Amino acid sequence: MTIQSPLQKLSYWTEKYPEKTFLRQPFNGQWLHFSWKRADEEIRKMAAYLRSLNLPPQSKVAIISKNCAHWIMSDLAIMMAGHISVPLYPTIPAELIRYCLEHCEAKVAFIGKLDDWNKQRSGLPEGVKGISFPLWTEAGYENWDDIISKTAPYKENYIPHPADIATIIYTSGTTGLPKGVVQTVHALSYAASWALTEMKDLSDNERFFSYLPLSHIAERMLVELGGLYCGGTISFAESLELFPANLKDTRPSVFLAVPRIWTKFQMGILSKLPQSRLNILLKVPVISGIIKRKIKEGLGLDQAKYLLTGAAPLPVVTMNWFEKLDFILLEAYAMTENCAYSHFTRKDNRKPGYVGTPMPNCEIQLSEDGEILVKSECTMKEYYKEPEKTKEAITEDGFLRTGDQGEIDDNSFLKITGRVKDIFKTDKGKYVAPAPIELELSKNTYIEQVCVVGANLPQTMALVVLSADGKNEDKAGLCKSLEETMIDVNKNLDKHEKMKKMIIMNDEWTIDNNLLTPTLKVKRNILEKAKTPFYEKWYRDDSTVIWEN
Repeated sequence: MTIQSPLQKLSYWTEKYPEKTFLRQPFNGQWLHFSWKRADEEIRKMAAYLRSLNLPPQSKVAIISKNCAHWIMSDLAIMMAGHISVPLYPTIPAELIRYCLEHCEAKVAFIGKLDDWNKQRSGLPEGVKGISFPLWTEAGYENWDDIISKTAPYKENYIPHPADIATIIYTSGTTGLPKGVVQTVHALSYAASWALTEMKDLSDNERFFSYLPLSHIAERMLVELGGLYCGGTISFAESLELFPANLKDTRPSVFLAVPRIWTKFQMGILSKLPQSRLNILLKVPVISGIIKRKIKEGLGLDQAKYLLTGAAPLPVVTMNWFEKLDFILLEAYAMTENCAYSHFTRKDNRKPGYVGTPMPNCEIQLSEDGEILVKSECTMKEYYKEPEKTKEAITEDGFLRTGDQGEIDDNSFLKITGRVKDIFKTDKGKYVAPAPIELELSKNTYIEQVCVVGANLPQTMALVVLSADGKNEDKAGLCKSLEETMIDVNKNLDKHEKMKKMIIMNDEWTIDNNLLTPTLKVKRNILEKAKTPFYEKWYRDDSTVIWEN
């Protein structure tokens, strides 16, 4: 296979379909269209401007913004200028912005669509040049539109060397400070090119919908590079409030969601059509088809060829629930450290509860303690400026230590059984892997979020955040449902794993209160630090279901 860089794909589609829409940006309720020709011209002008700054080759240029058309254009302009993009999550606090930008020695930062830059602004180090995106202008920085209005486009078809660093992606930091994952042009190009061979039915008419952070590798690879490599159109969400309308208007043919979003879709459907009524309607052949079509159209997913789920495990019961409505959810598994190139569920080869089989040219092993090891040409170059951590992460023979434990069946399907670092010991010294227990508990639709704990306790407990349905349920009915779920799950657990209590949390775990990563994974260490002082008191309480206060 001939591996082409993102810039080569940009040049190809610009020449082939100059007037076709590449990027659709919603703004004030209207869609702004960027054709391949217009996007290419703006990218070339910004690349020329970055080159005019006479920065050293391969300088670091940050992108601090929610997803938007200019996020992708700035990313490509940075590569065309011969520099390295450093995307940061748009919600991170000022101190983490400062840490990342000082750590990578950034020279320039694109400041874009943000909720409150005033709270983050102090994180921009002295000497870092700010450039603001045109639709979300920030005072004190040069504006994108002003720059391109007076800059001639860069004319060459610049092809970066495959070994050049393309990006440094700072991990979302479930534990400790973020680490800078260094990925080369070759790794990005290789992952995007080979991924398309596994999605053979994609054409240049595909529609992608971008709303998960582009600073996360999954969205960047599937949506930005997926759109770029297959020649599709990428649309964005204007806001959380307008997300449903923007999704419905886009009707994507490729759609990725994390488990929490699939759960919210499920709860939204059940709020309009209770399970008991849904069961009856799905048994009537003609009505069943109408109901399924209406649900898909209502969400805007009636044209989807690929419905993907990743970033965390999705309960099998949830996947099966969606399948009854003809939503075929395909699980994927990978990491920032291997450029989101590891495992994928093919449409014609699925096994619920497993994250699919390896991507082409991926080698997979399990270590002696069951840790998943992956090797491919997409493995990161290093953790930036962290040789010891790099050495810990990559074995001498080039396998990436994922930090996940798993099992592989006879047909090469991979099952994730938990995180190595999440495993804890009870007071008897017995090990507990919380992830599989949490997955089983999640089948109760009254539970929105759950974290199983129990270090140094005789038995485990489940910390639970209620869903909207759970909050609306009367206390007696809620307790009965949760107790039944706990008993049901405990039947299949070893004695030391069995849950003793469920604790209903006062507050949701969110990105804002620092209990979720930007990809909606629970920051277990921070949650446990806050709640551990109460474990013994809760454990001694006579009730099985306990409210936090």
